[in-house]
Amino acid sequence: MSNEDIVIVGAGFAGYHAARRLAKRLRGTARITVLNPTDYFLYLPLLPEVAGGVLEPRQITVPLADTLSGVRIVLGQATGVDPAQRRVVYRDPEGRDGELRYDRLLLTVGSVNKLLPVPGVADNAHGFRGLPEALYLRDHLIRQVEMAAASDDPAERQARCTVVVVGAGYTGTEVTAQGQLLTVQVAARHPRLADVRPRWLLVDQGERILAHLDRRLSDAATRTLRGRGAEIRTGTSVSEATAEGVHLDDGTFVASRTLVWCVGVRPDPLVDTIGLRTDQGRLVVDAGLRVPDRPDVYACGDAAAVPDRARHGEFCAMTAQHAQRQGVLAADNIIADLRHRRRRAYRHAGLGFAVDLGGRAAAANPLGVALTGLPALAVTRGYHLAALPANRVRTTAAWLFAAAGRRPDTQLGLVPSAAVPLDTADPEVAHTGT
Repeated sequence: MSNEDIVIVGAGFAGYHAARRLAKRLRGTARITVLNPTDYFLYLPLLPEVAGGVLEPRQITVPLADTLSGVRIVLGQATGVDPAQRRVVYRDPEGRDGELRYDRLLLTVGSVNKLLPVPGVADNAHGFRGLPEALYLRDHLIRQVEMAAASDDPAERQARCTVVVVGAGYTGTEVTAQGQLLTVQVAARHPRLADVRPRWLLVDQGERILAHLDRRLSDAATRTLRGRGAEIRTGTSVSEATAEGVHLDDGTFVASRTLVWCVGVRPDPLVDTIGLRTDQGRLVVDAGLRVPDRPDVYACGDAAAVPDRARHGEFCAMTAQHAQRQGVLAADNIIADLRHRRRRAYRHAGLGFAVDLGGRAAAANPLGVALTGLPALAVTRGYHLAALPANRVRTTAAWLFAAAGRRPDTQLGLVPSAAVPLDTADPEVAHTGT
């Protein structure tokens, strides 16, 4: 086996676990390079807890240099891939252009926010895909409550304490759950808001929240959120967003200064510029995660159309579970290529899903067993601790602290609004690599 150059573009769930596997299995017999905009792997499932004040950024970020021994880390954003010349073009954090040559390429560039053609959304909403957005939202929620307490206008006070979340999948539901608890805590310290309760609206076009979960778990999550005072509007969508509030398609206008966009994601637009075949914006690969007619190019995660062998004719869902397992298999198949062995096809056996609803509430279906309450919370947090590559003790300590006391609720002002535009489809905006 020759000492080849293997380049991985993106260090999200797929790219990070692929790099880790390659570094362990090849042990210096190949040169492995990871290109990523940041020097860390972000554990996205716990991002709502950062926005809700339970966890801090360092508890869900894993340094690449510390955990990918023997792997070269290049900071930069891929701006192009030339399969014919076997090179990746990128721009580093200081705006300088560079390129990486490869013998084997693994594309795991992930996804970006999915925008819908709704007037005003791009200008008045914020997405939820990375640490800057989570930190901005946490500060913004606290700031709005504090500005409400300073206002003498009852209508303004209520509008600033009203939050609209669009999209009731995992992210939108957990953001609502964690954010609602945070704003209630902040409002409680302001006597002037004694007659104002933070109002949260979770809006979705579907018939129920968490549609991919068992209905029993969806119903349990609905009861939990409504029991805390959150409003759930299913079968509803946004028709227009303004600086003063949100128009819903049922004719309702909700006065609000906070619109959180969690309607889903789409593959990183870089994929469309490569010149290889795509399907619904995802790079077409075979069951072994290799691009047809390109034996030197692999792809997996959100940016790849990986055949779902359990559902003929469909692709695997864009989830962290799929991305992580595909990353490991992609690494194994690259090694199989190098050693002239047979590649394996991707098969996914679902372990179930878990949703942390804040406090002592959660919903989970490990191995198909529906759980709610404390048992579900134990499973949910146990799963996250097992999946976290590092920082387990810090994360556990933060959970215990939050359970025993108050969430940190001071705004730091580290991320301005202009730094977290919703339209991350702009090629100048850093790729997420998830």
